[in-house]
Amino acid sequence: MKVLIIGSGGREHAIAKKMLTSPQVTDVFCAKGNPGMKNDGIQLVDIAEDNHIDLISFVKEKGIDWTFVGPEIPLLNGIVDDFEAAGLKIFGPNKAAAMIEGSKEFAKKIMVDNDIPTADYEAFTDYQKACDYVKEKGAPIVIKADGLAAGKGVTVAMTLEEALHALKEMMTDHRFGESGDKVVVEEFLAGEEFSLLAFVKNEKVYPMVISQDHKRAYDKDQGPNTGGMGAYSPVPQISTEIVDAAVENILKRAAKGMMNNDTPFTGILYAGLIATDSGAKVIEFNARFGDPETQVVLPRLVSDLAQIVDDLLNGYEPDLIWSEQAAVGVVLAAEGYPNDYQKGMSIPSFDDQVTVYYAGVADDQGMTVASGGRVLLVEAEADTIEDAQAKVYRALEGAATEGYFYRKDIGAKAIK
Repeated sequence: MKVLIIGSGGREHAIAKKMLTSPQVTDVFCAKGNPGMKNDGIQLVDIAEDNHIDLISFVKEKGIDWTFVGPEIPLLNGIVDDFEAAGLKIFGPNKAAAMIEGSKEFAKKIMVDNDIPTADYEAFTDYQKACDYVKEKGAPIVIKADGLAAGKGVTVAMTLEEALHALKEMMTDHRFGESGDKVVVEEFLAGEEFSLLAFVKNEKVYPMVISQDHKRAYDKDQGPNTGGMGAYSPVPQISTEIVDAAVENILKRAAKGMMNNDTPFTGILYAGLIATDSGAKVIEFNARFGDPETQVVLPRLVSDLAQIVDDLLNGYEPDLIWSEQAAVGVVLAAEGYPNDYQKGMSIPSFDDQVTVYYAGVADDQGMTVASGGRVLLVEAEADTIEDAQAKVYRALEGAATEGYFYRKDIGAKAIK
C-alpha cells in the first residue's frame, strides 16, 4: 500500500512512522510534513494541506491507496468531502461531523441531546451578557472560545477577575479572531484529567489506551495554556471501571448521537475527560488524534495501524492489541512559547534510547532548525512510567538545549 498523511507536526510524524512499520506499506507520503520526518524514510510532499485540488491530483498520479488526515483545520475545510467526491478513500470525519471539534456549542448540544455527562454551560455572543452571567455564577469557572484556537482558547479561571479578563480577550480584543466571537461558559469540574481516543466508523467504536496530557507551560501545572507540553500512558490513577464507563456512556453515545444528528462520524474521536466524584465527564471533543497524546499512545499499539485504517475504510472489523509497556513523551519548546518565541536554533541530538518526533522545524540551507513553538517531542517506553520517564529526562539532560525549555514533571502524577 501507498498512503498519504495530511499535516506537518509531531502527531503526523508519529502516525507516519507507525504506518511505515506495516509490512503492507511500501511508501508513506506526508503533505507537507517537516524536514525531521525524512530521517525515518517519510517522503515529503510540497503541497499545502488546504490545496485540495493539487492533493487530489497527487493521490491519483501516485496511486495512493488512501489518505489519513492528521490536523483539525483540513477536516473543517472539507478535505474529506472533496476527496470522497473525487472517488478517493480518506480516513477522517467530513466537514459536518468535524463540527464536534469546530464548535464547542455544537459539541455541547450533542452531549445534552444524548445524555453524555459534561459540565453545565451557557453560550454567548453578547459580551455584556456573558460578563453578567459570569458575575452571577462566580469563580472558579471555565471560559472557552467556541471555535478553533490551537488548544489555547480555554481559560480555567480561579478568580472572577481572571474570568472577566478572558471574556474581554476573546470577545472584544479578538485574541482568537472569529473563534472567540461566541464563547461557552462552563461550570468548573474538579478531578483528574485524561484523554480517551477511539477509532470510530459510524456507530462502531474501537477505544485506544488512555493517556494524560499536560497543558500548562511550566512544572506543577503553572503558567499559560499551551497545545500540550508532554504526555504519558497508561494513567494508573484512573481506574478501569471509570474508563469502561466512559467508553459506554461517552464514546458510544457520542457516535450514536452523531448518527442521529445526521452527521455520522468516521475517523479518530478524541474525548478530553475529567474523572469527577460522579464519574468521567467530557471537557471537550476533538475530531482527530491529539498532540502530544498520539506520540505516547501509538508506540503502545502492537497491531498494524495501516491494517486498522484499511479495515475500517473497507468495512471490516479491526483488531486492536496494546502493549503493557508505559510510554512517556516530553515536548522541547522554544523559549517564550506559547507567546513570542525564539526561532532558528539548531536541533539537539539525543541518544538512541529515545524516539524523537519533530514538529516545529524547518530547513535552513540544508540544516534542520527550530521554526515553531513546540519544536519536538522526546519519547521512551519501558516497563514502568518511572523507567520511561527516567530515559526521557536522561536524554534531555544530556542534550544541548540552549534557547529551549521543557517541563520536568511529565508523568509525575502517576508515580507514587
